[in-house]
Amino acid sequence: MGVLVTGGAGYIGSHMVLALCDAGEDVTVLDNLTTGARSAVDARAELVEGDIGDGALVCETIARKKIKEVVHFAGSIVVPESVSDPLKYYSNNTVKTRSLIDACVSEGVSRFVFSSTAAVYGSPDQVPVTEDVDLAPMSPYGRSKLISEWMLQDVAAAHDFDYVVLRYFNVAGADPAGRSGQSTKDATHLIKVAVQAALGVRDHMKIFGDDYDTPDGTCIRDYIHVSDLISAHEAALKHLRTGGKSLTANCGYGHGSSVKEVIAAVERVTNRKIDARMDTRRAGDPAEIVADASRARQVLGWVPTHDNLEEIVSHAYRWESQLAEPAE
Repeated sequence: MGVLVTGGAGYIGSHMVLALCDAGEDVTVLDNLTTGARSAVDARAELVEGDIGDGALVCETIARKKIKEVVHFAGSIVVPESVSDPLKYYSNNTVKTRSLIDACVSEGVSRFVFSSTAAVYGSPDQVPVTEDVDLAPMSPYGRSKLISEWMLQDVAAAHDFDYVVLRYFNVAGADPAGRSGQSTKDATHLIKVAVQAALGVRDHMKIFGDDYDTPDGTCIRDYIHVSDLISAHEAALKHLRTGGKSLTANCGYGHGSSVKEVIAAVERVTNRKIDARMDTRRAGDPAEIVADASRARQVLGWVPTHDNLEEIVSHAYRWESQLAEPAE
């Protein structure tokens, strides 16, 4: 029985591949390598270079590898880019996900774990936010993911098909063993950007707005270590394998840090001063969003073990230091 990981050459997907391979699973990665890297895929997994929108390729891969479960990471993830290029996001995140789900149904794949996002909430009235509040995404990125969630609900109602939707909050850090990390060129993740500024890879970084209704005026986010996020995916697969029903669950720690607090943490860990320059707000950024992850803990049995901002930063710093080393 095989597991197909779409986007498995990317940041989060590559960590999932490591975890599955460490557990002795038969793993196949489908990735078009647009933002992912061949070198990020563990050698124990098979890499199929291709697009999730290629229905014939997906069906052939599922049949050949006897795939019974799909963990779907592939997609575009930059909120400001989605505002300036919405059709790219509806294509990559919605239309192609529809094609992938169609291939799964036609080939008899009945278990599906979907990488969604806290962006479906927009700017919620309550913090921490539960999965059952009214959804009001502020960006095409959030909308593109929400439409995919709706598709999964409808497909599960019509077919022998169960899913777990995991709504990520702000993923950061790197594999504690140093095997993988955030390698995407021009990544916009705050902790990666701040660490690069501390290392001198960037000569400065920007803070996008200091006039939000928060204690220090900068946006507050719930930063979750990538390894804890992956353990939630492992718990989701176990839930489905043992007969658990479809569900949607938040992945976060239940408390947030502001942009300025993250920068201060990076300065403490690296012992370096960061040139952080103020800029205007970005489109699509809510002031504060923090997870209520009770459902993941109670239903999936998820137990995070890296809930510490400085630990997250230290793992990111070690990874970025490796990337910054000159090639021999």
